Formats: sequence, structure tokens, C-alpha cells
Amino acid sequence: MGKGSNVGLAELSSQTGAVVARLGWSSASGDGDADVSVLLLGADGKVRGDADFYFYNHPAADDGSVQLLGKTPTDSGSEDRIGLDLTATPADVERIVVAASRYGGAGFGDLEDLRLTLADRGGEELLGFSVDGMGEMRAVIFGELYRRDGGWKFRAVGQGYDTGLAGLATDFGIDVDDAEEAEEAEEPREPAAPAAVAPPEPAAPTAPKRPRTARKKVTLPAVARKSLAENDSWHQARLFPCGTLKSDREREMRATSVLLAVMAQVPEYGRRLTAGFGAPAGRMETFTEVSLPFGDTPRRPDGLIRVERAGKLWTALVETKTNGNALRPAQVQDYMDIAARRGYEAVITVSNDVALDGSPLVDVRTDARRKHKVALWHLSWAEVAHQAQMLIRHEGVGNAAHAWLLQELLLYLQHDNSGCHGFQNMGPAWVPVRKGIDEETLCEGDPRAVEVVASWERLIRQVCLRLGGELGQKVLPVQRVKRGTDTGSRRAAQADRLCREGRLQAELRIQDVPGVLALTADLRTGRLRTSIEVQAPEQGQPLTWAKRLVRQLADAPADIHVETLTDGQGSGPRGTLERLRPEPADLLPRDGARITGFRLSLFKGMGSTRGSAETGFIRSVDEAVDRFHASVVTALERRVPLPRKAAPAVRAGAGV
Repeated sequence: MGKGSNVGLAELSSQTGAVVARLGWSSASGDGDADVSVLLLGADGKVRGDADFYFYNHPAADDGSVQLLGKTPTDSGSEDRIGLDLTATPADVERIVVAASRYGGAGFGDLEDLRLTLADRGGEELLGFSVDGMGEMRAVIFGELYRRDGGWKFRAVGQGYDTGLAGLATDFGIDVDDAEEAEEAEEPREPAAPAAVAPPEPAAPTAPKRPRTARKKVTLPAVARKSLAENDSWHQARLFPCGTLKSDREREMRATSVLLAVMAQVPEYGRRLTAGFGAPAGRMETFTEVSLPFGDTPRRPDGLIRVERAGKLWTALVETKTNGNALRPAQVQDYMDIAARRGYEAVITVSNDVALDGSPLVDVRTDARRKHKVALWHLSWAEVAHQAQMLIRHEGVGNAAHAWLLQELLLYLQHDNSGCHGFQNMGPAWVPVRKGIDEETLCEGDPRAVEVVASWERLIRQVCLRLGGELGQKVLPVQRVKRGTDTGSRRAAQADRLCREGRLQAELRIQDVPGVLALTADLRTGRLRTSIEVQAPEQGQPLTWAKRLVRQLADAPADIHVETLTDGQGSGPRGTLERLRPEPADLLPRDGARITGFRLSLFKGMGSTRGSAETGFIRSVDEAVDRFHASVVTALERRVPLPRKAAPAVRAGAGV
């Protein structure tokens, strides 16, 4: 679509009662990002009240009409997804504005490929709109949905604001207190409260009452209470025991029942897992071992999810696998056919595998002649655990009972006998590829190298989920590719590089951490390298920078490698922290080259087997990332507090 053009949604699809807006961009540096926001406007073009402004501290509507679904990695960066249930949108809302903003004074000029796509609840793309020429603009309206003649239309807007989120919000009737926002931005990030979030202090009588942008939530304590057991041989009773599970069939049945039961009983969790699949917000019921007619022999999918809203039903069939069992394409195809015939909306598969863009886990045929479309979605058990951990440790749920249920689910998923451990096998190509690299017989174009690259991507995405759940922060893989590069070509190029250099490389961007965490697996030397680059301060003397860095790493391991980055052609001075602690001046270039920053690295031996056992490659990657983050990244954050993203204080009605 071109800027200013519009189109009726009914012209694009018959399934536009619920749509997903995807806002995407890429950054050459790999660490650029923005935040999405949604505003609901009345007939006068203004918000009706505080609840009509959705952003990072107010991500969902109680009626399910708006839900910010978070970021997801793409081949060229990341994209934010927004679920919009148009059937649940209040009748007095005339327009829905979809926008994004940057914080910290940055503009959209250093972000590339700004785009919005609109998809139906089945995931089929309906339209796309690229935004150009935003330059120094700090906020952008990508597009808007508006009512016309009893239906909904979309308009491509592409309007920028150099005043950022505050200027955009003010235009639509929201008063943002810039002074309060600036004051909050200067405060360091505080550790998460061990229990409920304390309510804010009451405002002075003379000050206008400001709405709370975050509801009071319950989280579990970070440290467990002291056990009353007499010794370690006593095992606490669990709601979902795992010890008696003996077969894969038992594990699949138990895992399905446990997951679906918790989804139905904890609304925040059920909604979190299904909103991205087009499910409305409503009353959820879940079922297991449902028998459905199919030819001469009925089929029994592992589970079924049904959501009711305003008398309408949304239904999804569920097929689960545990341990290393793979999904069977023929079985999934049968469930797709059953769903199409019965008017169900989706089939959801759950397994330890991780889905990648452009690489479906199972190939199924879609009958283009059918008017009713069925979407096929996938969840990894790692993502199931991640969402539970985010809610009970960081974001909170409605009450203590729900928090306890999620904790029991998480303990079940993490049990050795559950079979729900996430991605745990680098695949059959791993051993021959490592052998080929060691013997220098692996040639470019070998399809086995492409398989290893895909497995490496799956592992990195799982590492991001696990680390993000522990930190309560967004952790995303960074892809540095040219615009327009397709998934197959990108993986083929990485596979050829693996054949030439014998290395697998990845970068992770952690929310509120400057720079990216780089990870390199050198298959020739059998070593893993984790590193991060720290930019040099804009003011001060190089010797002061070096001393300050060494002091920041006072409690870090002595085997950290520190390298000085310079403007020159050659590399700067380098050494271990053990050697540099008494002589920080050794980091200064002898030729007087200008220092641009420092690279901090840790090295670790790489597991040899393809699994996650103690000698496995996957476990060694997890341990390397955990050690580096705990000993290096947290040390830098602790000594140099980062400003936390302030939630704007909003007051509705200004300018109305």
C-alpha cells in the first residue's frame, strides 16, 4: 500500500473479526529498537479515557479488544505483534491508531525497513505498508483502522512526530507530564519486589489525580522459604507428580492435561499462549482425548481448546509430543482436515522442537477451495515454560492461587521425567559435520551444514527464551542480513561460512543492556567464546576509562580476556583480567590510536555430543551464556546503573 491509501478489510478476507498487526524494523548496529502503542479514539478523534492508551506498561484491554503480544525475532531483526479483536471493540470507538516510538532521544533514522503488515487470525497476510523518510522523528503513526458503512477499513498513515510519544499522545487527548517522566528516567532500575508490587504514594491534594498504568499483581518470592523437612530425603508433595511416568504415551497425556488445565484456570496464562493465534479474550475451556469422526476411524487429538465470546466459539485442536519424539505430518494433516470440516479455527502443535521462520516443522496441504481457513501454529515446551516464568517471577498474575498453579506447572516442566525440556538435540547432521570440519573434508553447498545452521538457530532462540525468563527482560537473537534476503539464502550463506571457517556465530540483544552479547562456537578448536563490546565514554581520559573498567570487574573471573578497540587498522592491546588488574595502563595503545571501546570475552570448552547431557554441546552453550552474563554483564550493570524506561504519567481529557 502507498501512504494515504485505504482498503476495506472485508475486501481482503472473510475472517477479519480478529486481526494481528505486525510492526517491524531492522538495525544495522543490531541494538536499535522501538516500542509499539495503540490508541482507541472516539468520534471526536480523542481518547475516551486513560484505558484507551496501550503501551509497554499497559499492554492489554480487559475486554480483549487490544493486546500487545510482544516481540518476535525475524530474519532481518524483530517485529512487534498487536492482537486486535474488532468484534470486541466498544461501539463508541471509531478509530484504532497503531504507532511506535523511540526512547532516550533516538529517532527512527537509524532503523531500516520500517513496515506494517496486517494478518487475519489464521496468520495469512492481508496487506503491507512500508514507511520511509522518518529521519529524526521519535514517534510514527504507521496506520489506523476505522469504521465505515458498518465495517472496518485500514488507512496507511506514515506520520512522524519529532516530539516523540508525548507529542503523539497529546494530539489524541492525553496529557503526558514530561517533568515527571524525566525525573523517573534518571532513577536506576530497582530489583523486582519479592511479592506484590507496592501501590504508588497518593498524590498531594492540590495535584491532579493521575491514573495507575499498571495493576497490582502477585508474584512469587525470588527465594523460597526455608523447608520444614527434617532432611533432603523428604520430597515436597507436588500437584503434578512426575515420578511414576514410564512411557512416552504417559508423558504426552500428562503434559497435555497439565498444560491445558492450567491454561483454563489461569486466565492471564491461557490468554498469553493463545492470543497470538487469533483466539479472542473470553471464557476458556479445555479438553483432552476428544474423539472426532474421520472416515471409518475416529481420530483422537491430544487436546482441544475452546474460547467463547459473545456467543461465538473459537476452537483449536492440540497435538503434543514429548522427549525427542517428532510430530508426524500425516497425523497433523488429519487434524487439519477435521478442523476444516468442522469449522474449527486452528491446529496447535506442542513439542520440544523450536519453529523457525521459513522452516515448517511439518508439511501439510491446504485445500484452497475451502472458504473456512485453518491455521497451523506451533509452541515449543521452552516457550510454554518461558511464559509461565515471566508471569510468576516478573509480571505477576491476578491472585496467589494462580501464581502457585503456574509454579507447579513450571516445576513439572523442569522435572527430568516430564519429557518437556525443550530443544535438546542438534540433529543427525551434527556429528558428520563436526567430523568433516575436523578432517577438512566438508565442502560448501553440503546440505548437512544447512541442517546444522538451522539447529543452531533453534538453540539460540531457546537460549533467549530461557535467559529472558530468568531476567524478566526481552532477549532476542540479532540477524545482520541485507534487506530482502530470504531465509533459505541466508542459511545457505551461513552454512558455506561454516564449511570455510568452522565456526557458528550468533548475537543476542538483551533489553536495557547496551551492545549485544556475541557467541561463537569454533568447531575446529572445540571452544566457545562469549563476548560483549563496551563503548568508550565520550568524556574523560583513556587511562581513567581503563581503570574504571577494571574496577567494574573487580569480582569477575580472572580469566576474562579484555581487548582494546581502536580506530587503527590493527588490533589494540589485550590481556587477561588477572594480568591487567595491577596494570590497567597496559590497555592503552602504544601508538596513541584513539580508543573506541573494549571487548570482554570468556572462553569455555565445547561439549562434543549433539545432545544436552553433561558432555553435550547444548549444555555447554547454556553454561557459557549463563556464566558470562552472571560474571560480566551483571557486573557492568551493577556498577553503572542504567536508566529504566519510565512509564509516562497520563491524564486523559487534555485538549478534548
